[in-house]
Amino acid sequence: MAALQYISISEFELPSGVRQTIELSYQTFGKPLHEAPIVMVNHALTGNSNVCGKEGWWNDLIGSNKCIDTNVYTVLAFNIPGNGFDNIEAHLIDNYKDFTARTIAEIFAMGLESLNITSLFAVIGGSVGGGIAWELAALKPNLITHLIPIASDWKSTDWLIANCHIQDAILNHSEAPLADARMHAMTLYRTPESLTQKFQRTEVSKARFNVESWLDYHGKALNKRFNLSAYKLMNQILRTIDITKNRGALDDVVKTISSHIHIITIPSDLFFKSEENWETYVDVKLIKDNVSISEIKSIHGHDAFLIEYEQLIKFLKPIFQPNTFIKNEKNTHRHIRNR
Repeated sequence: MAALQYISISEFELPSGVRQTIELSYQTFGKPLHEAPIVMVNHALTGNSNVCGKEGWWNDLIGSNKCIDTNVYTVLAFNIPGNGFDNIEAHLIDNYKDFTARTIAEIFAMGLESLNITSLFAVIGGSVGGGIAWELAALKPNLITHLIPIASDWKSTDWLIANCHIQDAILNHSEAPLADARMHAMTLYRTPESLTQKFQRTEVSKARFNVESWLDYHGKALNKRFNLSAYKLMNQILRTIDITKNRGALDDVVKTISSHIHIITIPSDLFFKSEENWETYVDVKLIKDNVSISEIKSIHGHDAFLIEYEQLIKFLKPIFQPNTFIKNEKNTHRHIRNR
């Protein structure tokens, strides 16, 4: 696993006016920074910066000779501050209500500035990671060549906010908050059809169904590897995605974004609904030509972006072909693929 590195951001001002020091950790994979095009990967709710390698959560997609080839690209992944990946208690965040998705994008932008990164070949993220990618594109409209939000959107819908509200209540009032919140979330990450295919109403015993055992397993597993304050924070970030907040209408924001936008949606997703993604596509297409949408066909719902790798690779491969960029005289990289 690539070593964790840190950027300390002093006196960072939160939307509430509170100032605090932020410890931003990150990992890089593949080519050294500034020697190749940079692909930034944003992790999902309980994910982290370890995106490839033996224990990498996206290692079917990222690595040597894979779709996002670490022989060609520099892969950069920040940890959302407070996600607990470094197991340093002092880096956890208790004042989670002071943070938003835009806050995290601002912190990531400061991290990029600290690393002297002025352009990104791509930013890719699933779920809340895709929402933060949208926020970063709105914050820095000329930073990203390819914006790739997967199973995500530019805003948190009322449905998503409602479920985050339930999650927050569980996390603050349950006797087993992490396990119970995770069990509730798993029923949203999958679909009724997915659970039917997997379990077929089979039983562990006369008094216990396999689906119940599966939910208990995921609840207990998260309890072992995740922190309560991290879950509260990530849930808060998920409910606050909105690139239009204090900026005006969607078209006012999107028309400033120079990125090629590649929306990847999942028709069976119960979390970020496909209908919402298609509305986003239509709205954005009226403003800019360089936007596309692709659908992952799966019964597995939101989690399909972590399951259906072959379909995802098919959509992403044209973007990450090595001959889609050249090195210019300033040792940066410019996209030249014809559309």
